[in-house]
Amino acid sequence: MENVMKEITSMEKDFAKWYTDVVKKAKLMDYSGVRGCMILEPYGCAIWENIQKILDKKFKDLNHENVLMPLLISESLLQQEKDHIEGFAPEVAWVTHGGNEKLEERLCIRPTSEVLFCDYFSKKIKSWRDLPKLYNQWCNVVRWEKTTRPFLRTVEFYWQEGHTIHETEKEAREETEKMLNLYFDFLEKDLCIFTIKGQKTEKEKFAGAETTYTIEAMMHDGKILQSATSHYFGNSFAKAFGIKYRNKFNQESFPYQTSWGLTTRVIGGIIMTHGDNKGLVLPPSVAPIQIIIIPINLKNKEIIEKSLKIYDILNKNFRVKLDLTDQTPGWKFSEYEMKGVPLRLEFGPKDLKNNQCVLVKRNTSEKKICNLENLEENICLSLDELKFELYEESLKRTNDLTYLIEDNFEEILDKKYGFIKSSWCGNSKCEDLVKEKYGVTSRCIIKKNNANKCPLCGENSSYNIYWGKSY
Repeated sequence: MENVMKEITSMEKDFAKWYTDVVKKAKLMDYSGVRGCMILEPYGCAIWENIQKILDKKFKDLNHENVLMPLLISESLLQQEKDHIEGFAPEVAWVTHGGNEKLEERLCIRPTSEVLFCDYFSKKIKSWRDLPKLYNQWCNVVRWEKTTRPFLRTVEFYWQEGHTIHETEKEAREETEKMLNLYFDFLEKDLCIFTIKGQKTEKEKFAGAETTYTIEAMMHDGKILQSATSHYFGNSFAKAFGIKYRNKFNQESFPYQTSWGLTTRVIGGIIMTHGDNKGLVLPPSVAPIQIIIIPINLKNKEIIEKSLKIYDILNKNFRVKLDLTDQTPGWKFSEYEMKGVPLRLEFGPKDLKNNQCVLVKRNTSEKKICNLENLEENICLSLDELKFELYEESLKRTNDLTYLIEDNFEEILDKKYGFIKSSWCGNSKCEDLVKEKYGVTSRCIIKKNNANKCPLCGENSSYNIYWGKSY
């Protein structure tokens, strides 16, 4: 066990190296021959598939339908929304040749799909009866990032992007907030991550959006990860792409749009929120293996037979693996701890004799002797305890590393990382100053506040805001 742990750098010693070690040792991904493009290995892919299953059901329960748009976008189409293309221009990858022939028009590999959906909507929407349209797609996108890290920032990544179009501003704004709250609940209840939700500043909002809302989570090292976003577009895209319809009074109108998304970077968030020096710690909702059964003494046929029966019982309601390989129990303990399996079930000679087993929670290594007659009940209880404990630890870390600045921003200079909460006048000059002088960026506005002064310029405050160093 110690030998395996030695292969993982201590997070206290070098957090970045710890993260890379965990990602590699747990076999979540591998590097490809193209910079910034990762291979999602089976275990990492299984985590993403579980995320997909949960979210896809949530989307469909709200009447969203899945579609698939093309990978390539013509340059002329991309340029129809000026603010949007200017925001993405530095990250766009272009296809210039088909075989050996130069293309008449460059084709963009999608960095996001707003323009594709707008082009589609312009052809399909003619009447108020055609609205709303509630679409989502699961796909990969390419953004030519200069600095890359597995899951957190890659040239190619996987995500879901929702795109909806509505008859009224009210409907579209409600959709934007509804999807923000869906992500908020998913991160807290399924991923056990405490988050802050709020609105992005004008400088930080999505290119082309009227309003961007965000979910921000604090990692083990005190840095902040933007975990999901939801955007209200108004009808600026509709006007740019000529999306018009006849309303109930037979008047020509422009509809209102939203988009919202979550990417594979949330896997990086799971690692950096819950992981420890043994490796991954996975929430049960997305863990590929929820319970690992490890028989002690493989030479004892009765132990093997009983372990197989336990597996058959549990496999009906849980994701279970029975390890019958010839590795030592210690090696297996370490291996599945590194992979973040939430619950370990040990079954040996003493357990066979007493009709019991030993349950071990991944996050605390707490052992509990469990009678086999009440096994499923005890497993449910242990998994619920683990989820609660992971969330509480995330909440405590966030509270411990959140600093309130009332009148002097110099106070943060001795705070290495964390959330910094302050009043803010709303002026972008103060926002720029914070970034240039203190090395932190605005994470989100949480509410309006006219009662205090901005600690940067002394002017009347407009908002309460969170700042932080981010991934």
